[in-house]
Amino acid sequence: MTSTGTANYDLKEEIRDYWSGRSETFDRAFGHHIPEGPEFEAWAAAIRDHLGSDPRRVLDLACGTGEITKLLLALGHEVTALDFSEAMLAVARRKHAGRQRLRFRLGDAENTMEPEGAYDAVVCRHLVWTLTEPQKAFADWHRVLKPGGRLLFFDGDWARPTRTGRMASRLIALIDRLGGADPYYDGAMGERHARIMERLPFGRGLRSTDLLLLLEQAGFRDVVVSSHRPIAAAQRRRANLRNRLRTYLYQRFIICCRK
Repeated sequence: MTSTGTANYDLKEEIRDYWSGRSETFDRAFGHHIPEGPEFEAWAAAIRDHLGSDPRRVLDLACGTGEITKLLLALGHEVTALDFSEAMLAVARRKHAGRQRLRFRLGDAENTMEPEGAYDAVVCRHLVWTLTEPQKAFADWHRVLKPGGRLLFFDGDWARPTRTGRMASRLIALIDRLGGADPYYDGAMGERHARIMERLPFGRGLRSTDLLLLLEQAGFRDVVVSSHRPIAAAQRRRANLRNRLRTYLYQRFIICCRK
């Protein structure tokens, strides 16, 4: 990992250790694994809508266990999958062993060290809220894109439940008391997770409107904000009650823009 600043070194190490510790069970937590069927098709449709159907050279940032990698490969793209957790990359490598048009890289998503103008698209899921220096990260992502290249990311406001989400949270707590807690789900109120969040620039919440000026300052244009609702609806089709309720907890969004 390449640190983007001495002041953030300890925080970034804690972030890496936290996600590394979850690597072997991460796909068992609802919302991380993308199963075949309606949910897979909903994610694929969102990517196709924003990147088009032609094969592209894509940088998959904070790839984790390789779930977005799986989608990008299925859509015919050539993928560089980057993560700063060796443990996460080990899971992703096992999952995609033998796949063509794919390379993995251990690196910092905020300072990729990738060549300038090397990619048609940069894609990430649930990364932006964890950025320690978002302006520098956006500038780096702009740098590695070809002219006209696209940045596509999926994220949400994980600190402030929606009004419906607050009701859903109470019902989830009741289900947990009656049937036992989900051992694999680590929500935003987990103690260690909360300690990390309070030290992040977006730790108090992230909304799409918070990002528009930052993206513009990094040189991006034609910013489009899309709804995450089709993906959430697809997730509910095969989920149990507790997980269906989880799809209502937070405001999520999709952003795509161009260099």
